[in-house]
Amino acid sequence: MVYDISISGKIHRLELQRSEARWQFRLDGLEISADVEQIDPETLSIQVGGKSFEVRREADGKMFLHGKHYDVSVDDPRSWRGRRRAGTGNEGPHKLTASMPGRIVRVLASEGDKISAGQGIAVVEAMKMQNEIKSPKQGTLKKLLARPGMNVHAGEVLAVVE
Repeated sequence: MVYDISISGKIHRLELQRSEARWQFRLDGLEISADVEQIDPETLSIQVGGKSFEVRREADGKMFLHGKHYDVSVDDPRSWRGRRRAGTGNEGPHKLTASMPGRIVRVLASEGDKISAGQGIAVVEAMKMQNEIKSPKQGTLKKLLARPGMNVHAGEVLAVVE
């Protein structure tokens, strides 16, 4: 699972994978292995490298860790709310992401191309179905990260349209 997390205004990329009784994390590219136990619906006990941390979600939505409160928001690319929010607004660059894990089977545009709203950029094959990744807005394809044959994770950025 891949999430974009904002902690006090700073964006971080968090990748999670469960293996037996442990969780494998990759936070901004740094690999971390941790034991996680849920104490109650709002509190987790996390042990990393022999150190124990208690993280609690407060009623106001803030997170409490080591005596400090942090403003935290999580963008799950699998959620409908996150997809709708990502598609709103035509100002500035827009990141096109994979909605599910799969493999790039075709790239339909090149960096520098003028793109129209709804134009296909790449095709992702997942579970024997092909899904066209389309631009939500008109602009220029500034960055193309997708390559044919490449495996992608849900939420992974495939292209940037500006």
